[in-house]
Amino acid sequence: MDTNIWRPILYLIGFMAFAGINAAYLGWCERKGAGRIQRRTGPMEVGFQGLLQPLADGLKLMSKQLLVPDGVDSILFRVAPILAMIPALTSMAVIPFAGNVQARAVELSVLLIFALASIGMMAVLLGGWASGNKYSLISAARSVSQNLAYEIPMLVTVITIVMLTGSMNLEEIAAAQQGGFWNWNIFPVASHSLAQAIIMPVSFIIFFICSVAETNRAPFDMAEAESELIAGHMTEYGSMGFGLFMMGEYLNMVVGACLITILFLGGWDGPLGLSGGIWWFLVKIYLLLFTVIWVRWTYPRTQIYKLLNLSWKILIPFSLVNLLLTAAFIKVF
Repeated sequence: MDTNIWRPILYLIGFMAFAGINAAYLGWCERKGAGRIQRRTGPMEVGFQGLLQPLADGLKLMSKQLLVPDGVDSILFRVAPILAMIPALTSMAVIPFAGNVQARAVELSVLLIFALASIGMMAVLLGGWASGNKYSLISAARSVSQNLAYEIPMLVTVITIVMLTGSMNLEEIAAAQQGGFWNWNIFPVASHSLAQAIIMPVSFIIFFICSVAETNRAPFDMAEAESELIAGHMTEYGSMGFGLFMMGEYLNMVVGACLITILFLGGWDGPLGLSGGIWWFLVKIYLLLFTVIWVRWTYPRTQIYKLLNLSWKILIPFSLVNLLLTAAFIKVF
């Protein structure tokens, strides 16, 4: 048969397997990492070092009945967990894992990923709104305010990358950084212009903070906030409704790490100019994921007004200054 038909099908199967494995074993890594940081052992009983615990948890969630409480919007209640999963899974189709490893080459892949990320935000909103629970409703309101606040500096930072590279194609952005770590956007060592040397380290910090906030990870997990809102938008969910929300969160973490790797860390390029490949790409994204887990179990949850002030009063002004400086340097030099 025509290979053009089989290619997207095989990639879809691969992405679904990749998503399932990441959702399962990033959860295991998080529990073991939390145990290590907090002087505990983490999962130990099911398999060696608890390696089979994710499989046991998955079987438990799939075997439980999905209960729909009285008084909820039953359609939106069922749709919300699916919305948490599908946009992140779809985003994987346009991410270049290596020079020749990409399901679909899209010229405006940067724009597509951020459009899908906006749909993913709707999952938390709908889950909280449809639950008919005052805690879940507060969670939905927090989610909207938080995502709106942090999408602005994230998008402005991406615009600076697009202006410097002249492309909205993720593959072209990564290809422009090949040849060693001194060509990566995060490092000013061998910058192609003064703009990169001054702006890119700041842009990386802004983008990393925003990516953590966009995935509702601590210390930015205001949508859940167990000490205040029980479990936020997931309060009324059980079985695979809860499971899909968790899978969506971990897959969004993977998508965020992939974007940081492509935009700032050279994509699949080796650090010393060695031949790059998918393995270098995977090493970078899992180091970033470890950092995100490390941050969660190191810093306490902040307060909602402090979280919003960080974006509106600090990150947005810095990102706008970065954008103006980039435009000025491109115009002058």
